[in-house]
Amino acid sequence: MRRADRLFQIVQYLRGGRLTTARSLAQRLEVSERTIYRDIADLIGSGVPIEGEAGVGYIMRAGYDVPPLMFTQAEVTALVAGARMARAWGGLEMARAAEEALVKIEAVLPQSLKDRAARVPIEAMDFLSADPVDRARLDQLEHAAHARLRVRFPYEDEGGRATTRTVRPLALLYWGKVWTLASWCELRQDFRMFRVDRMGEVSEGDVFPLEADKNLKTFYDCHRGRPLA
Repeated sequence: MRRADRLFQIVQYLRGGRLTTARSLAQRLEVSERTIYRDIADLIGSGVPIEGEAGVGYIMRAGYDVPPLMFTQAEVTALVAGARMARAWGGLEMARAAEEALVKIEAVLPQSLKDRAARVPIEAMDFLSADPVDRARLDQLEHAAHARLRVRFPYEDEGGRATTRTVRPLALLYWGKVWTLASWCELRQDFRMFRVDRMGEVSEGDVFPLEADKNLKTFYDCHRGRPLA
């Protein structure tokens, strides 16, 4: 965790109005108590109204608001470009969320950065995007991967061979032209990738267990240069 993120989290924990010890904060943030003492001293020095002392605990006076988040010009460009790509090529729900994110990003920016966001010279043209059925399928597969639900679907490979697969969805990967589903295939008892545009109707099944030899990290470790299913 970056130090800036840790300082933000400390403020959030102390905003509850309850006395919180350095030990408790250290356990939550997985750092040493000495690090917490140093962070709190820096926060107090920057004007955050924290009261308390080492060995007793800390509390923050009510009414303090965290200053609004600021972005550099490069960060604005990255955020706007990423949201535009998700809006053009992601699932239907993802596209709606990306549109809302663009509105929220613009709302919190000072005028100079609003102008910068409006002039970001990176666009994502949606004439190459998947059709609405495929985009809805992306949302369904994303939900299944997040909820660890097995999915079943008819599939036609590059050679036109048709099978029906039951898989453990692990992640959706975008290759610039097509989306693929990284998964553990119950039929092949191995990792496989499936093109979303070659899938038929997807149905969700039961929750699959967490197993070290069938997770996304292992997929990345062992899946090098192998063809799509």
